[in-house]
Amino acid sequence: MPTPLEAALNGERLTFQSAGHDVNLYTAGSGPALLLIHSVNAAASAAEVRPLHEHFQRTRTVFSIDLPGYGFSDRSDRDYTPRVMTDALHAAVALIRERTGSKAVDALAVSLSTEFLARAATEAPAHFRSLALVSPTGLGRKDHRRGPPGSTLAMPWLLAALKGPGWGGALFRGLTRPGVIRFFLNKTWGSKNMDERMWRYAVASAQQPGAEHAPLRFISGGLFSRDIQNVYERLTQPVWLSHGVRGDFTDYGQKSLLTSRPHAHGSVFETGALPYFEVTQAFCAQYQAFLDGV
Repeated sequence: MPTPLEAALNGERLTFQSAGHDVNLYTAGSGPALLLIHSVNAAASAAEVRPLHEHFQRTRTVFSIDLPGYGFSDRSDRDYTPRVMTDALHAAVALIRERTGSKAVDALAVSLSTEFLARAATEAPAHFRSLALVSPTGLGRKDHRRGPPGSTLAMPWLLAALKGPGWGGALFRGLTRPGVIRFFLNKTWGSKNMDERMWRYAVASAQQPGAEHAPLRFISGGLFSRDIQNVYERLTQPVWLSHGVRGDFTDYGQKSLLTSRPHAHGSVFETGALPYFEVTQAFCAQYQAFLDGV
């Protein structure tokens, strides 16, 4: 029996509906609205944005989401897709705008979630004042992501194999053993100095009922957008792109798709893929400077 999951972040917990399923949103602070969106992996949750949530609540009303299938959000066995994740962001922004009176929100997303944020921002451009994309996917030198609108990299045969009768849950439990989660976080950091508190929460989160459903879609490619480079090029908001230089996530050979556009800015940190954990003050100062200039 898994230990009940504790709150990943401080502040109030809100629950809203997206496509008939519960989605969890943490909120704290006061001031202009800022939405934070964690990455997608086998053991993801809003715990991945903790340093930003704690820093910016001093000057902003911060909202940090648990994406569908993760954290305290609904983890039922359903088809997790970019559409499901993007619609959850639309629903979150609707709640944020109603609660704060904001016409548009600033939003920051990490890794694969940058694809969901970019899509939401192209679909409802008036609802997003600015976008911060941390270690974005789909911009590697060899990435060719200009498929039909709404297409994905899903491999149904792989999903069927991963879920296969009786072994899907066992496979996921193997991938989320504490030592395996530590191994992958070390690769994300590019060192063994990863955040221990985040590791502990990832271990606990991966043990919750239904924790395997969204990650198995992720592993089989179903959460990656085949058309994301076209989506990135349609963005009209000011964009801040940032990334590190260590670990597995260092290839941004096509980042000029974003950084060469008007009102775009880029920052590189001598860190792994989550620079705000390692150089919190420097990261937040550069992000704040970008926000001040929007």
